[in-house]
Amino acid sequence: MIDPFGRRVSYLRVSVTDRCDLRCVYCMAEDMTFLPKAEVLSLEELDRLCGAFIGLGVDKIRLTGGEPLVRKNVISLFRNLGARLGAGGLKELTVTTNGTQLTKMAGDLASAGVRRINVSLDTLDPATFAAVTRWGKIEPTLDGIFAAKAAGLHVKINAVAMKGVNEGEFDRMIAWCGEHGLDLCLIETMPLGEIDGSRNDQYLPLSTVRAQLRQNWTLEETDYSTGGPARYFTVKETGQRIGFITPLTHNFCESCNRVRVTCTGTLYMCLGQDDAADLRKPLRDDTLDDEGLKAAILEAISRKPKGHDFVIDRQARAPAVARHMSVTGG
Repeated sequence: MIDPFGRRVSYLRVSVTDRCDLRCVYCMAEDMTFLPKAEVLSLEELDRLCGAFIGLGVDKIRLTGGEPLVRKNVISLFRNLGARLGAGGLKELTVTTNGTQLTKMAGDLASAGVRRINVSLDTLDPATFAAVTRWGKIEPTLDGIFAAKAAGLHVKINAVAMKGVNEGEFDRMIAWCGEHGLDLCLIETMPLGEIDGSRNDQYLPLSTVRAQLRQNWTLEETDYSTGGPARYFTVKETGQRIGFITPLTHNFCESCNRVRVTCTGTLYMCLGQDDAADLRKPLRDDTLDDEGLKAAILEAISRKPKGHDFVIDRQARAPAVARHMSVTGG
């Protein structure tokens, strides 16, 4: 699949649920209204949809949410997609999770063919963790991280950088990740969905963070890439990697190879734009076969925009797009 700007679309992020067992302040409103079951694709529909994308050249799939591991029997979807790993199919199957379910699911994920996971962890401080997640306890996430390592999964920690929340913790997080053999990725907060409070107060430019980190750590240039938007460095003192995802201070759209499908079958060609395609309708149309489904996907890819319009400033107080990150898929 080639978009209008000559970029090959090879990476699909699929939200399997809009639900989550936490309520992170940058991702959801505290009082969320979740989708009725009838609007959410079944696991079989999600598997068929992923198969169509694979048939069109997608070779990497990341399952997301909400929190994907709270979806009942989701491991069956991992197993079905894992069976597509290999020549002519997927090169990688991954997941982004908050880690709370990993103590019981890490082994199953590894058996299904997952080799690398992202775990969202914005802080190592229990009180800050409870505040950021609104009610979460840090211990299940930490236990899940170590369970994943024990199962042989490579773990990358994702942390959203938030001014006045965790900006004093990044040195500690680098040291902790180095101690436990984990990579770290820092992410700028993105203007998606209405939340309690203002993102103007949360926003912390990673250009500033990186300059501060260089006072204590040697960040060596590297060409390492996971196929996503992060720019990686090696921390010389620990040997681990640190990545920076900077949708605001450095737009990463020129090399975008990604599209996102929500749990309702809505395809977003760009995280920061509202144009979308309804794939649930062709999925549930008994008169359309897989070729008809692929045709609907290709039509949508033909509309993939050049980039997003993310901005956070005092004048633009409304989010760039109204939907929450949990709706689109992390």
